[in-house]
Amino acid sequence: MSFEHFLTFASEAETVGLWGGGLLALALVAGFFERRRLKRNAIDQVGWMPWFAISFVCLIIGAGLIALAIKGMAAG
Repeated sequence: MSFEHFLTFASEAETVGLWGGGLLALALVAGFFERRRLKRNAIDQVGWMPWFAISFVCLIIGAGLIALAIKGMAAG
């Protein structure tokens, strides 16, 4: 089954699960960049992107969406 076929006939719970997985992946990327920002060599070059806030918000929303998707898939 191709991914396009899966997306066409996916239930709402599966779609919410995909969004949650995408947000968790974004949280991992933002967490990596936050760690990179904290370990920088030049202490004066802080940067302007709030990586911690991005990773925290994506983690909370993504985990909530995954929990709802699991509940929806279990219900049928």
